Amino acid sequence: MHYRQKLHQVLSYIDNHLQDELTVEILSRQACLSKYHFHRQFYLAFAINLADYVRLLRLKRASYQLAYRNEIRILDIALESGYQSAEAFFRAFKTSFGQSPSSFRKQPQWQPWFDKYRVLTQLRGQRMNERQDETTVKVVDFAKRQVAVLEHRGAPELIGHSIARFIGWRKANNLSPRVSETFNLVYDDPQTCEGQDYRFDLCAAVDVETANGDIEDNEAGVKLREIPGGRCAVFRHIGPDDNLRAGIEYLYGPWLAQSGEQLRDFPLFFQRVSFFPEVGEHEMITDVYLPLR
Repeated sequence: MHYRQKLHQVLSYIDNHLQDELTVEILSRQACLSKYHFHRQFYLAFAINLADYVRLLRLKRASYQLAYRNEIRILDIALESGYQSAEAFFRAFKTSFGQSPSSFRKQPQWQPWFDKYRVLTQLRGQRMNERQDETTVKVVDFAKRQVAVLEHRGAPELIGHSIARFIGWRKANNLSPRVSETFNLVYDDPQTCEGQDYRFDLCAAVDVETANGDIEDNEAGVKLREIPGGRCAVFRHIGPDDNLRAGIEYLYGPWLAQSGEQLRDFPLFFQRVSFFPEVGEHEMITDVYLPLR
């Protein structure tokens, strides 16, 4: 256990220093392990090569910036991702995902992208399971919100297309996250729901008076809904979405059984306090709400 904790310290260090130099010497010192054996120890513990792990994390943020932040130049994304030139970034990105950065920006192919990141998602989920007892749950009174909703229906791997459409609608209606709270309604568990039946809503808080009590018909398919007020259990998750599952399972399992509370007829929902890629994945803040009677 002590040995694994040392290696988990390395994962945390990588998350916090993605824009810095990450040599074997630097990372092995973080784990207090010999640099001559560190590569093999890392692979045996996590079933992924150290260099591949770092590259995937760097390219993940680049992917989000390409898909959702058209105002950022590809060269700037390349430099921020630790590449010395656009050409080097082009080669690494196309090797990893089969698309050039410019092609991905125009029309991202999310299915192969998710397949590539499956190992990373599993690794991070396993890491969070080992820290489940750190989850702190409170019961609060949630004030109702009127929200603009875009429904995602279909495979979780394709949610990127819905996110892009919703971002476009928010920009056109001056509802950026800086002025409008961001929520997600989480109807289904992506690991137990058939892809085509998966339901997940993207939401932005709106002023009903400004919207004249409704939202005009639009090509994006955004509609006006309400997140009802009431009692909720809530915990704050800091870090990537890959790690959310352990906290949710704790909420539905041990916490609910021990609390004596009963569930209300409304789905689990998230409030995105800060999110990727505006901040690093390790800095993301998500409040997870479970409606109670």
